[in-house]
Amino acid sequence: MKISSSPLAIALCAAFASTAVCAAETPYPEKAVRMIVPFAPGGPTDVIARVVAARLSDAWNHQVVVDNRAGAGGNIGAEATAKSPPDGYTIGMATVSTHGINPTLYGDLMRFDAVKDFSPVILAAETKNVIVVHPSLPVRTVPELVAHAKANPDTISFGSAGAGTTQHLSGEIVKMMTGVRMQHVPYRGAAAAVPDLLAGRIQLMFVTIPDVIGHIQSGALRAIGITSKERSRSLPDVVPMAEQGYKDFDVRGWFGVVAPAGVPKPIVDRYNVTIRAMLTRADTRERLFNIGLDPLTSTPEEFAGFIKSEVERWGPVVKASGAKAE
Repeated sequence: MKISSSPLAIALCAAFASTAVCAAETPYPEKAVRMIVPFAPGGPTDVIARVVAARLSDAWNHQVVVDNRAGAGGNIGAEATAKSPPDGYTIGMATVSTHGINPTLYGDLMRFDAVKDFSPVILAAETKNVIVVHPSLPVRTVPELVAHAKANPDTISFGSAGAGTTQHLSGEIVKMMTGVRMQHVPYRGAAAAVPDLLAGRIQLMFVTIPDVIGHIQSGALRAIGITSKERSRSLPDVVPMAEQGYKDFDVRGWFGVVAPAGVPKPIVDRYNVTIRAMLTRADTRERLFNIGLDPLTSTPEEFAGFIKSEVERWGPVVKASGAKAE
């Protein structure tokens, strides 16, 4: 796909003038694009990345290759994105972990700056955490869970995808708000924790909807609440904590696309326009809804402001929880 004599072409020419890339026509992209996903295949970050990559490939007639770089709570992949050449041929996924929680959780161990080292492209989707229990736990609402936990201190174990994840911090916030005593059991990802929940080795999880929606629908797990203020379209009958007496409780995961800092703005804008159009398509939205993801859109500037606010929001929560980087 070639761009010529258009505002984007003119802007690209100006951006690349020092490298003599601009000629009579400015083709972009000219080759495959790499999309770095900072988590293993199969999770919600990977799912939305593959949806975006497929749509970009179709729109631009150049392949967008997904590159999973898992480890260190997403930091390995995020660092790989930050340190890639700012030429527009590497983009990456950003999440509430990599660009919200980890800056405080990892502190000086972070080898990138979640705000300064990236060019935000678009906030693409969010997922609400659902509170699920093993059917043997005799509770059907959050108030019942709190009452049971107070009557039986330290007998409930809640699993998470790892220390410092929204799943872990959701449980810690509940403990701080209610005074209940529950034991946290960190796993290396939700995929490792859910089987233990199904087997009854742990009794509770605050987990992203895509990880357990099938088990909820089959009756293998019981959903007792949503951790955001709004209901989930994927699980409309599950009552949010805000409607169960915890009006200020609002924890959700989010997913966005970023590029390395220094990518020319016309390229960032082109990514934004193309991905935004994809996210408003009915078939894309339905696909995301069906797996528990709620599509969003933003401008690059709005997403940049959102990332800053998330770092500021999660800092005090992480410190209060006592969570430490694994």
